[in-house]
Amino acid sequence: MHDTTTMLIELGAVVLGLGLVGRLAGRLGLSPIPLYLLAGLAFGHGGFLPLSTTEGFIEIGAEIGVILLLLMLGLEYTATELVDSLRTQYPSGVVDLLLNATPGALAALLLGWGPVGALALAGVTYISSSGVIAKVLTELNRLGNRETPVILGILVIEDLTMAVYLPILSTVLAGVGLASGSVTLGIALGTAGIALFLALRHGRVISKAVSSDNPEMLLLVVLGLTLLVAGVAQRLQVSAAVGAFLVGIALSGEVAHNTRRLFTPLRDLFAAVFFVFFGLSTDPTDIPPVLVPALLLAVVTAATKIATGWYAARRAGIGPRGRFRAGGALVARGEFSIVIAGLASATEPRIAPVATAYVLILVILGPFATRWTEPAVRQLRERRKARNAAASDVVAEIRPAESGA
Repeated sequence: MHDTTTMLIELGAVVLGLGLVGRLAGRLGLSPIPLYLLAGLAFGHGGFLPLSTTEGFIEIGAEIGVILLLLMLGLEYTATELVDSLRTQYPSGVVDLLLNATPGALAALLLGWGPVGALALAGVTYISSSGVIAKVLTELNRLGNRETPVILGILVIEDLTMAVYLPILSTVLAGVGLASGSVTLGIALGTAGIALFLALRHGRVISKAVSSDNPEMLLLVVLGLTLLVAGVAQRLQVSAAVGAFLVGIALSGEVAHNTRRLFTPLRDLFAAVFFVFFGLSTDPTDIPPVLVPALLLAVVTAATKIATGWYAARRAGIGPRGRFRAGGALVARGEFSIVIAGLASATEPRIAPVATAYVLILVILGPFATRWTEPAVRQLRERRKARNAAASDVVAEIRPAESGA
């Protein structure tokens, strides 16, 4: 009875605190993700006031948070849109992968983490935060801009890459042998491929089967189906998150619209719990020693994301200003970088503090980069032109004087 009372008090305090810090983030015009992470650090092991009874409950909530994040992401796209994006923007996707995964892999090798750590940190630095980017683009009224479809196309390809990357990472982290690992990976990728095929060919049938005019029934059916598929996917080494993503892709039309409306509050709640749990599992005393590597990695990969957006927008025939707006919008990292770090932290504990510091830096820098990358580049070019013009005027004045002499 005493443990239950303590758990309710702690859980109530956590949820109330999340609401307050989320409101503070909104007033500051920031994503709440860094504040959620800081709250977890404050109340985790080594923090100011460690939680004693609710950590297990929060861990389950964190798992559900990851599943709902991927479900909602899948609901944003249809299988046809995914295939079309892959066909038209795969060169930009390849550039994105090479430019942004490579720094993470090299940093892990330089830090002595080995191939497994390199694979995990490459994923952390590779994928942008769809949630933060979508929110900032909406706030800046850029959804109708010419470069926005390019940005969304890059995000779609990154999400598809995660459907392949997460099973590979899970297999590597499991430490199984080459033969067994190949079989497990083959099963995982085959399952993901079959699910994507069913979503592409029979998505309407699936949507019709789960459709309901009763919001309560729709909520229960979709949530139950998502958790079931996520659990089966986890058993098949596909990753529960990928299973949830594929469920989201399979739903389309009015069902997808109604599901997004019903699940948005649940996603926000459990996603906040997920970020708090990641902070709880990270010792804050481990972060100061890795701040410099995390900052250097953040600076490098912010630049590589800007280059990615510039290249992708250039391929689409967009002008220089739109190219830099596209690059700046891709800088933010967030939820999926933390998901990857959470998977890898059991095998490579050193990745958690680096990933936490890295995400804290870029989830704060991302919205500023979205707003100011293009204006900053424009001002630099104007100053350069002004200096060149001034230099030309000086040369023009000197030449007549020399000829007169």
